[in-house]
Amino acid sequence: MKEEQTYHIPVLLMPSVDAMNIRPDGTYVDVTFGGGGHSREILSRLGDGGRLLGFDQDEDAERNIVNDPHFIFVRSNFRYLHNFLRYHDIDQVDAILADLGVSSHHFDDSERGFSFRFDGALDMRMNKRAGDTAADVVNNYDEERLADIFYLYGELKNSRKLASVIVKARATQKISTINEFLEIIKPLFGREREKKELAKVFQALRIEVNQEMEALKEMLYAATEALKPDGRLVVITYHSLEDRMVKNMMKTGNIEGKAEKDFFGNVLTPFRLVNNKVIIPDEAEIERNPRSRSAKLRIAEKVVRE
Repeated sequence: MKEEQTYHIPVLLMPSVDAMNIRPDGTYVDVTFGGGGHSREILSRLGDGGRLLGFDQDEDAERNIVNDPHFIFVRSNFRYLHNFLRYHDIDQVDAILADLGVSSHHFDDSERGFSFRFDGALDMRMNKRAGDTAADVVNNYDEERLADIFYLYGELKNSRKLASVIVKARATQKISTINEFLEIIKPLFGREREKKELAKVFQALRIEVNQEMEALKEMLYAATEALKPDGRLVVITYHSLEDRMVKNMMKTGNIEGKAEKDFFGNVLTPFRLVNNKVIIPDEAEIERNPRSRSAKLRIAEKVVRE
């Protein structure tokens, strides 16, 4: 348990797992296995006939695999939820849990390039076997595309200036490490807000590198199809972009938040909100795990259509 705690402390553990309404013989999915904290709690509530699928694309997560006959580990991005349910002959499931936070392990491993606290390769890939790195993005994207990423995914007001400075710097030398990158961008931020602004820059790059918004969109639509009537979708978000998508999906059935209504003015959505007000960590949890501070838990139940 100690090793798993250092990998990642599960956020809102009991409220999120309680929200899944677990039955001993039900079928469940944890699309963000990570350190396995949520999965272990789910498995502790399963009995004969119960099943849990745990998704994670990161090979580091495999060291946390739970040795339990009710557990199936799927080494894949959760955007392929539909494909792997079909592969395992599962039509529909009773609940799906997603904790969209990046594991503490990733922030604390200098080799992964997720944090500006350490030097290392500018990587940021969740799946180290495939795809462009953050270095590829900052060295190869054109100025306008870089500016768009910093504006859309980091919500940075100086996104154009940031992109311009990066493009000028890379013309003389390739940007390969975190420290090289920081030397270029740090002068753009005032001392008092430096950490917050740098966190936004790194968030924007991480989202782009891992195609997080596209993957989340695909997973949410797949989850809508995969849930049984009365099945629960339980999602923990950490920033406004992903939270908006989840909220829109739960309220309107699409990520844009476009409400379609029937003849009587009722919103045609596949979900019923279980908690109208988001659930957030209490002070004790934030003190134990400061990284839980921005977490928001949303719960929706699939509506039974007549």
